[in-house]
Amino acid sequence: MTDAVVVIVPMLHRAHRVDPLLESIEAATPEPHRVIFACTPDDTAVIAAVDAAGADRVDVAWQRLGDYARKINAGYRASTEPLLFLAADDLRFHPSWLERAAQRLTDGVGVVGTNDMCSARVMAGEHATHCLVTRAYADDFGTVDAPGQVLYEGYPHEYVDDELVGTAKKRGAWAFAPDSIVEHLHPMNGKAPMDDLYAAQGARMRAGRNTYLRRRRLWT
Repeated sequence: MTDAVVVIVPMLHRAHRVDPLLESIEAATPEPHRVIFACTPDDTAVIAAVDAAGADRVDVAWQRLGDYARKINAGYRASTEPLLFLAADDLRFHPSWLERAAQRLTDGVGVVGTNDMCSARVMAGEHATHCLVTRAYADDFGTVDAPGQVLYEGYPHEYVDDELVGTAKKRGAWAFAPDSIVEHLHPMNGKAPMDDLYAAQGARMRAGRNTYLRRRRLWT
């Protein structure tokens, strides 16, 4: 039987995504699971949607730097489940996603990438944007230079997944599950409309690139 999983969902705006995301998770996840939404305290529409759905949430004071990572780490600290799934609001979970990802948790593997059906690097098995992580891996190893956390909080947003995957590969703790499909509903594949958060991706990547290039030496 698959261990219980907590699906951690950092939120910023997009209150309309709360119900469809919960419906997708419920339909595709018969295993024991819990969803924690990590919210910004003054994001009132999102908080109202989460509370109306009866879902768990943790509030995380907003900072421009590291908001996504800080919310993932807050969800990790606020939970006890042995498996963590690092999610987002723009996902569609397909049947058996958890079973197929959990099957790769063997021989020291603590980070399993799922197939987002979006990024070319992901579909080639080289990378993952959304991963299943064991609590033991986060507790004992964590980021490349700090145990007890899941993601490094120094990037604006993008590159946190590159560091997570690169670090796990260096440790021999990475696997990819091509048949575990957690579909990314993103404008780049025509599955979501453009909004302010998507439109700011380029600027965030430019802001985080030097941090990534500096830290990449820690795992390459």
